[in-house]
Amino acid sequence: MSSPFRSIDRRMFLQSAVAGAAVATSARRSFAADADLKPLFAEIDKRHDEAVHRLQNWIRQPSIAAENRGMNEGCELTMSMLREAGFASVTKVPTDGQPGIYAVLDSGAPKTYGMYFMYDVKQADPKEWSSPPFDAALVDKPGLGKCLVGRGAVNQKGPEATFLAALHAFRATGRKLPVNLVFVGEGEEEIGSPHFPQVVHKPDILAAMRKCTGVFMPMAVQSLDGTVQINLGAKGVIELELVSSGEHSGRGPKEDLHSSNEARVDSPAWRLVQALHTLVGPDGHTPAIEGYADKARPLSSAEKAMIREAAHRLNEDTVKKQLGVQHWVHNVDFLESLELLVSKPTVNIEGLVSGYTGPGGKTILPHRAVAKLDLRLVPDMTAAGALAALKAHLAKHGFSDIEVNMTGGYDPTSTPGDAALIRAAVNVYKRAGIDPMLWPRIAGSWPGFIFTGDPLHLPAGHFGLGHGNGAHAPNEYYVIESSNPKVQGMAGGAKSHVEYLYELASVS
Repeated sequence: MSSPFRSIDRRMFLQSAVAGAAVATSARRSFAADADLKPLFAEIDKRHDEAVHRLQNWIRQPSIAAENRGMNEGCELTMSMLREAGFASVTKVPTDGQPGIYAVLDSGAPKTYGMYFMYDVKQADPKEWSSPPFDAALVDKPGLGKCLVGRGAVNQKGPEATFLAALHAFRATGRKLPVNLVFVGEGEEEIGSPHFPQVVHKPDILAAMRKCTGVFMPMAVQSLDGTVQINLGAKGVIELELVSSGEHSGRGPKEDLHSSNEARVDSPAWRLVQALHTLVGPDGHTPAIEGYADKARPLSSAEKAMIREAAHRLNEDTVKKQLGVQHWVHNVDFLESLELLVSKPTVNIEGLVSGYTGPGGKTILPHRAVAKLDLRLVPDMTAAGALAALKAHLAKHGFSDIEVNMTGGYDPTSTPGDAALIRAAVNVYKRAGIDPMLWPRIAGSWPGFIFTGDPLHLPAGHFGLGHGNGAHAPNEYYVIESSNPKVQGMAGGAKSHVEYLYELASVS
């Protein structure tokens, strides 16, 4: 079944909101004065299959920074897609890692907005998937409709391709965009964006970004019940490895030994376990790194009010079911779990690797042990400060022999709720009959710090109707044609982007 957005006209779309009628009415006046969107919506419907094929082609090109797999090809394909969508100037930007992308679409409009894309995706083990992760299979999912299953489907190629579908509609109708766009993209988001500052801080790119009113990233923001959460920021992150090795420390073997030697030779694996034990408190959860969270900003009264409102509107049982959990840490209630999600810095073990992990036993004393960690940061913490605190903590507790290798990361980000791009998003969602929830910050991370921090200090956020799930997990999907009347498919998402571009132009 097709998305309901594919069969309704603009008048029905604009008049569908009941909640927030005053906001919708004022927005509708300026909106209607600017343009008739029926031709653009019709073009999106006409080109729907083309948009789906474009997304499938993109997903079929693996671009995994962690494996250095298909990165140049992924960059070139993304650049080609931008040119086809109407960007006249598209440039590959070399970095010390994977290349970035800079592009400009100048329509001669009074306002300019920046936009951010990532073209890399997470790793995928085909054995865990119901269909090969890079086949981009179209699958009918009960209660959802026709979905595209593949790595990058929702994070982030699906939403990004949906935005490009909106641009194709402008180009096909000969309609100029209501705002100019300055595009910056990268291929290392999934490894912590270690070289993205080298892209944005290039003098010509930085000069172009300074002309922007704000920066947004396409995203499928709808939950299964159709609700929308507008994030006013994101936690920062550090990704790193802690390495214990006999070769580096001088204690323990330089190569794997027979396990009988554990009686007389130090074990790098146990050494790492002991070091990890010092990073959290007795509850195995609360960070215990001295100085790590000293600058963590407590929740404000306004942020607590947002969270209380969300706690009333969200269904705790549904959230637990989606996460596959039965209890919150320390058995706290739902409201406190949400406050922790937003406000608590974390120290997480992503993975532990040491010695033999195959069938049966091998009776060895491993010469090396590695822990992959991520640390989530809240305002006013910094990635540099958190890393320094971790290193100082290990040294203080006698673990200076443990190597600390940071692979990527960045600071938290915050955007005011009254920023134009946030108010524009609220207006569009309300016209679609959705009363969005404002949320202080997502518990995950994206490199918005490069826009919200020095030297730009621009508001930054996400926008886009649509739904998907399974980011970083097997069977990641994005809804193409929705059978759920509360959730938009790809065409509906593209139409929401058309609305958003016009709203960005009209909101002062």
